[in-house]
Amino acid sequence: MKVKKIVSIVVSLLIIAGAGFLLFFNKDKELKKVKVAEVTHSVFYAPQYVAYELGYFKDEGLDVELILTPGADKVTAAVLSGDVHIGFCGSEATIYVYNQGEKDYLVNFAGLTKRDGSFLVSRVKIDNFTFDKVKGKDIIGGRKGGMPEMTLEWALKENGIDPSKDVNIDTSIAFASMAGAFIGGTGDFVTLFEPNALEIEQQGYGYVVASIGEKGGVVPYTSYNARKSYIEENPEIIEKFVNAIQKGIDYVYNHTDEEVAKTILNQFPDTSLNDLIKIVNRYRSIDSWFDTTYIAEENFNHIQTIMENANQLDKRAPYSKLVDNNFSKTTNE
Repeated sequence: MKVKKIVSIVVSLLIIAGAGFLLFFNKDKELKKVKVAEVTHSVFYAPQYVAYELGYFKDEGLDVELILTPGADKVTAAVLSGDVHIGFCGSEATIYVYNQGEKDYLVNFAGLTKRDGSFLVSRVKIDNFTFDKVKGKDIIGGRKGGMPEMTLEWALKENGIDPSKDVNIDTSIAFASMAGAFIGGTGDFVTLFEPNALEIEQQGYGYVVASIGEKGGVVPYTSYNARKSYIEENPEIIEKFVNAIQKGIDYVYNHTDEEVAKTILNQFPDTSLNDLIKIVNRYRSIDSWFDTTYIAEENFNHIQTIMENANQLDKRAPYSKLVDNNFSKTTNE
């Protein structure tokens, strides 16, 4: 009896000790909350949604919350105020912040998209489209000083069109309202990201005639940024975040359009799988994504050239201060 009692006590103690260990272990494994302000919700950011849906962030110990924050200026405001930890928007926004004299400025620590992701949508069908077809027309281009509008200007000039004389670019309509304004009858053309461009086509309101990104060249079009102090104080979080994004990029590069579409389908409940496959293919066909998160100096400088071309930049910002590649794999193309 005494032996049985002793065994019972020992077993009980082992169970208690094991439970205590598990509690300690689980506490150690608690996910770190990271809030991310994304400038728009588009299939253009497929690698990010792959990382989210396949649990790559959680594998790295991060509980990532994606918060839709339309407009790069709104994204940077959210990051600077501390409402979010990480911003995801055009890197031009970080240049504006730096040049305004912000001491705890925003640093780009990972790139995702390598060109503009918008498509030029025409109200009427145009076979064999060339950019001379926009002369004398009205184009809804987005906010003045925003990357979509500036890349549009660059693309027009690259094709012999003077944005200030040959066309009328409407910059009065907010980014999130551009598709609705076009459906409502405003403009002859509009630049739209996916899935909005395909939806406009399917509803019979317009026709995709060109990719703005193909004409704009390689730039860190959409990148991840955070306050300089946050990166310095939380390098392990930034490293884990970048690791997850890189896994998402690798997945997209190594899987079919259908596989990618199925993986991110939950992110786009109003888009059918077949449509999502088409959109992934459309973005893949224009070579939308970097193969690593590394931001090259040449590409960062090109974005500043585009800004100067649009008369939105008086002084260039230093690459050495606004880009931190310490968390990225080697270089990309």
